[in-house]
Amino acid sequence: MKTHQSGNKRKVVIVGAGAVGSTFAYALAQQGSVEEIAIIDQNKNLMEGQVLDLVHGLPYYPPVKIYTGQPQDYADARIVVITAGAKQQPGESRLNLLQHNAAIMENIVDAIKEQNSSAILIIVSNPVDVLTQVALKHSGWPRGRVIGSGTVLDSARFRYLISKHCDVDVSNVHGYILGEHGDSQFAAWSMTHIGGIPIDQYCPLCKHCKNWMSERAAIEEQVRNSAYHIIDYKGATYYAIGMALVRIVSAILRDQRSVLTVSAYLAGEYGLNDITLGIPSLITAHGVERVIEGNLSEAEMQKLHHSASVLKQSIDALGR
Repeated sequence: MKTHQSGNKRKVVIVGAGAVGSTFAYALAQQGSVEEIAIIDQNKNLMEGQVLDLVHGLPYYPPVKIYTGQPQDYADARIVVITAGAKQQPGESRLNLLQHNAAIMENIVDAIKEQNSSAILIIVSNPVDVLTQVALKHSGWPRGRVIGSGTVLDSARFRYLISKHCDVDVSNVHGYILGEHGDSQFAAWSMTHIGGIPIDQYCPLCKHCKNWMSERAAIEEQVRNSAYHIIDYKGATYYAIGMALVRIVSAILRDQRSVLTVSAYLAGEYGLNDITLGIPSLITAHGVERVIEGNLSEAEMQKLHHSASVLKQSIDALGR
């Protein structure tokens, strides 16, 4: 078996060759931060087809190897990104689906551990916060080594909608969606600013605002419902989450010390314990180095605790 040092090369294993996994692989290959991308899927034809389609673009990517993977590829992976999961079947309960996906996650974690892998795990499969906690507990690894995609995508949607509303470059908009990657998520308006100016000061003074508080609520609702609209239009979301994953992976591979709202396990931060949700976290070469405790308003703190309680119900129902 390979040792810890073998995980130092820039190799990413993607578990799941569906729309999200393959789109992420495509974006990652073009980004130029990896040496190898291995794709693993139980559906061999899908895996082979996705890899064949991707490698035909090799003349136009930065140098990278892309190939179908085996469990042995976990041994020297730097990062393993898990997008695999079952879809809800007609008549299947949400809890049954959750039980099924938790079992899938545990099997994947077992396969990674069998290879003595030192990889950082990034969970993307939904419900991402719950499955990240399942993977963390089942692995027995330090909490910073198992993280979820969390609300990184939701925060990108949030920034885009504010930039569109205020007619300003999205790179000058900074803000976070926190909590569950789901219906109990919320906008941390107290941590949102444009060009260093708090959003509640900036927007009432700009020419685009008519009734800022109602517009603010509409933006937050749009973020919360974005995935539903996209799924209604085209069946699935995959482009933006693919880019969000590239951002997380690059922060780890390049040790960028970036603050991203990944699903991180809380052990006392924000007054919460034994729960995993989207929260600002410092991302380094080691995964989550620490959770960033921002000064949330009292109302936002209540929303964070409510989101945690919603997730806790799902975790309790799993019985893990």
